[in-house]
Amino acid sequence: MSVSVKVAAEFGRVAVLLGGRSAERAISLNSGQAVLTSLLEQGVDAHRVDVDVNVSKHLRDGNYDRAFIILHGRGGEDGEIQGVLRSLNIPFTGSDITASVLSMNKLISKQVWIQHGLPTAKFVQVTAESNSDAVIAELGLPVIIKPVNEGSSIGMTKVKSADELKQAIEVATEFDAEVIAEQWIEGEEYTVALLNDDALPVIRLKTPNDFYDFEAKYQSNNTEYLCPCGMSDKDEAECQEIAKKAFAALRMSGWGRIDFMRDQTGQFYLLEANSVPGMTDHSLVPMAAKQAGISFEQLVWKILENSMEVKING
Repeated sequence: MSVSVKVAAEFGRVAVLLGGRSAERAISLNSGQAVLTSLLEQGVDAHRVDVDVNVSKHLRDGNYDRAFIILHGRGGEDGEIQGVLRSLNIPFTGSDITASVLSMNKLISKQVWIQHGLPTAKFVQVTAESNSDAVIAELGLPVIIKPVNEGSSIGMTKVKSADELKQAIEVATEFDAEVIAEQWIEGEEYTVALLNDDALPVIRLKTPNDFYDFEAKYQSNNTEYLCPCGMSDKDEAECQEIAKKAFAALRMSGWGRIDFMRDQTGQFYLLEANSVPGMTDHSLVPMAAKQAGISFEQLVWKILENSMEVKING
């Protein structure tokens, strides 16, 4: 992408916020470095800021004009860093505080989608004291156990028997006090990236694992990413439309990603939302953008270009 230094200079000093303290720190460092490199190559005055407890001081001392948030998980997708940036009146990329809270919390996301008449798998909130028989009676087997506030499939377990349920809940509670059990959807997994008001081409995720877990996402050489996804134009358009509605229902903005399952009857089910998805050159959003004719450099530029303007009293 050819961008003049003059136009790049209009962004001013840009803080690329990466790292942080979440379980997804290593992934954020990789994503952040890819974003930083791309911005620097396009003439943007971008600076690496590894987020810690002193981030407010770093941002004030750095005299930054805006921030590119590329923090995954807690502290980055839950409204925390957005609140810090708002308090400093620094414009930032992606969703605002409310949308970040709604999209990060899987339980709240699903409740919002249900209120908007959008399809999502049945679920119940569970604890270590939950009655396994009651959970299974409600959802059947298998089920999937999920920490409510973690990303990258961290702490998730597919449960195939009552004996496995309590152990899976214990694993999930190591990462989060809030845990849900969700109906298992047998079928194909898809994801839809959104850039501003546009849904990018759908990607189908294929893995020999039970589901698209952490190992399948970041360590396996056997995971396949199909884009074009293989659906008919009509079905892909339906999937994209549901994604746009799910994105809007959570008040998300700028960019993000919505994950789906599609069962054997063709019914789509919303899984979760990602307000700050991965941004390495092998991540899903850049992959979908490439299929739409948008290079990694153009994608990074568009995300920064549409960073929300923070209002002092807004």
